[in-house]
Amino acid sequence: MTSSSTPGLARFNTLADDEATTALHEVCASAAWGRAILSRRPYVTAEALLSASDAATAALTPEDLAEAMAGHPPIGRPKPGDPTSSREQRGMAGATEELKAEMLELNLAYQERFGHVFLICATGATGEQMRDAVKSRIGNSPEQERGHVRTELGKINRIRLTRLVEEDKD
Repeated sequence: MTSSSTPGLARFNTLADDEATTALHEVCASAAWGRAILSRRPYVTAEALLSASDAATAALTPEDLAEAMAGHPPIGRPKPGDPTSSREQRGMAGATEELKAEMLELNLAYQERFGHVFLICATGATGEQMRDAVKSRIGNSPEQERGHVRTELGKINRIRLTRLVEEDKD
């Protein structure tokens, strides 16, 4: 993303608050994150928006983080009819049935251990890379894992915000 203003950024800056809130909820399900982004409009550059997202993600409480994670489907099971989760999890689309079954088992074990879905920035990752990530992170302490989740959420939010302000809606 360039650091200059884009037509998409100008459009985002001028959306009515309720429309912007809806658009931001599609980026991140945390209401606190959305309020933080909304409160700093207008953004002069796309980079300023991404920086605000990073700060808002870093400021999420454990409850806000849980709310954000609740908006993400498990890896290998994108929400039906949701093009965003399908696009982001494309690496699992061509996975073997064996890998899909292994991911299901790992997802369930992870969720049992941490009480939430395994969150990873899946964009561009293969099914094997996602499997290896859950295997390596399942042994983390809850505190370590919250750090990983926050980092991954930040990456996802950046990708989704970039798409939001670069989309041509004309």
